[in-house]
Amino acid sequence: MHPRNARRIDAPRNADYQRAMTQTLPTPRGTLTPNRPLADLTWLRVGGPADWLFQPADPEDLADFLRDLDASVPVFPIGVGSNLIVRDGGIRGLVIRLGRGFNGIEIAGETVIAGAAALDAHVARKAAEAGLDLTFLRTIPGSIGGAVRMNAGCYGAYVADHLISVRAVARDGGIHDIAAADLRLAYRHSEIPEGWILTEARFRADPGDPAELAAKMADQLARRDASQPTKDRSAGSTFRNPAGFSSTGRADDSPELKAWSLIDAAGLRGHRLGGAQMSEKHPNFLLNADGATAAELEALGELVRQRVRETSGHDLQWEVIRVGAP
Repeated sequence: MHPRNARRIDAPRNADYQRAMTQTLPTPRGTLTPNRPLADLTWLRVGGPADWLFQPADPEDLADFLRDLDASVPVFPIGVGSNLIVRDGGIRGLVIRLGRGFNGIEIAGETVIAGAAALDAHVARKAAEAGLDLTFLRTIPGSIGGAVRMNAGCYGAYVADHLISVRAVARDGGIHDIAAADLRLAYRHSEIPEGWILTEARFRADPGDPAELAAKMADQLARRDASQPTKDRSAGSTFRNPAGFSSTGRADDSPELKAWSLIDAAGLRGHRLGGAQMSEKHPNFLLNADGATAAELEALGELVRQRVRETSGHDLQWEVIRVGAP
């Protein structure tokens, strides 16, 4: 049995199968790389290779490729790898990483249209320059596609509070516009069909003074740097807060219970396993402190879950996504 909430794309690698599939893969305008190491594409710098890494040139290239791709080939999208552990055996199938053709940011009245590969911080800054308040995105690591998938939030605001709709390419190559309500956004959760690739998101933003919005973001950055290990190699918050949130992802009226406090109470602040460590500064941050493997990082996370369960009765759930073969 694999740890709860882990995702598996890990059918045994077979060289003959891979050679045969490579000969039958569609020919894209973008870049298709076999046996591509993924460690350098994740913030934690761990993990084995993907059978293939596809970097589409634009949405049409992505749609055409998926339309013609054998339906038996697993597909897994990654962003900038800020919230991801790729296991040491790598990922079987096709990994899709969006790049320059998907990182545009447009302003239309009080609407911000952002490509899925646009960095959250860049969207916040560009919106602020236009007098629009999406400042909550400024301190969220990663890209817009991941922010939507996880209903990312910070300082009391969430994607669900601002999202109008998204555009996605389906596994069969069809292009769909999906209203925010149909994503059923909840705390660190959205309902997006398996294998669909988000390409664009539309946000509604309140107007604000650009100078005041800039000052607000500067304050948020200072607060983050004071409380989080931003200079260490991490993937952001490791576990979800176990209580204190409504179904929309907004804090409700009950006392907010923090994952870090449960980890601290279990005596695991700074705890190490091989090259993996729970941060001394913020114990809900899992660090690659000294050449950790993906196995060490995941094992330390599971040790934390076990100890917290034993000491508090709470069952912490992973916020970091884990994928691939052990």
